[in-house]
Amino acid sequence: MLVSIIIRTLNEEKYLDELLKAVDSQITNNFSIEVIIVDSGSQDKTLEIAKSYQARIAFINKDKFTFGRSLNVGCELSNGGYLVFISGHCIPTNKDWLSNLVEPLIQGLCKYTYGRQVGRDSTKFSEKQVFKKYFSNESSIPQDGYFCNNANAAITRSTWLKYRFNEDLTGLEDMFLAKNIYYDGLKIGYVASSCVYHIHNESWSQVKTRYEREAIALQKIMPEIKVELFDMFHFIFIGILKDMRLAFMGKVLLKELKSILTFRVMQYYGSYKGNHRCRELSYKTKMRYFYPRAKKY
Repeated sequence: MLVSIIIRTLNEEKYLDELLKAVDSQITNNFSIEVIIVDSGSQDKTLEIAKSYQARIAFINKDKFTFGRSLNVGCELSNGGYLVFISGHCIPTNKDWLSNLVEPLIQGLCKYTYGRQVGRDSTKFSEKQVFKKYFSNESSIPQDGYFCNNANAAITRSTWLKYRFNEDLTGLEDMFLAKNIYYDGLKIGYVASSCVYHIHNESWSQVKTRYEREAIALQKIMPEIKVELFDMFHFIFIGILKDMRLAFMGKVLLKELKSILTFRVMQYYGSYKGNHRCRELSYKTKMRYFYPRAKKY
């Protein structure tokens, strides 16, 4: 049995070696692994690192890139009956990450699974609270609902072939596909024991951009959700208040106060802007959403 691990990359040299080393160390008693890199223009050592681990490499041009399209490219190149997705800046926390993630698929309990995400040393304080909110330490196999996250996920090949990822969304391609299969009566599972460190080293403007483009995509998935100006200020206030309480309890309030204030403002301001963006995106805007770390488009 073959499992294909598909990794989207753009200048991921900082963590890719650690990620691929962790993949190599996985306990795989009953299956083999292939690694597919889908790169969209790396100019650092990303491709050199990928080649050193004998990963297969596919390329996608920046002007053709979307999150869904890049995953479809990787899936098309792969040969596995089970397709695993992990971000190039995520690191499995244990040697059972992979087997735990695909086991519900093998057993037929689910068609799509996703695992836990936690922060690491450089993770912003408020981002850690976001991870705790959406990724608990209790599994739900299957779960009720269609939340899913492709930073750490797996799907059966037959399910991907039937539904494929939406190639037009600015994000949340995972939830879009998960919603479709959920309403068709298929099961999605959350596997808490399949855990990764998800390391976002983003500037504050990049945090805002991420939440803005995800809010744009969410309009297509849940059009009933509206974020008004009052909602934005309310969410900012509540988010800051809760984070400050947790930081105070952890005796890090003074150290983290500025980070807490800025993160929650960028998070909900970005969500508000994205929720109210309805017009067609320009090429420059798309490049800003998909390549927020690039200096030039």
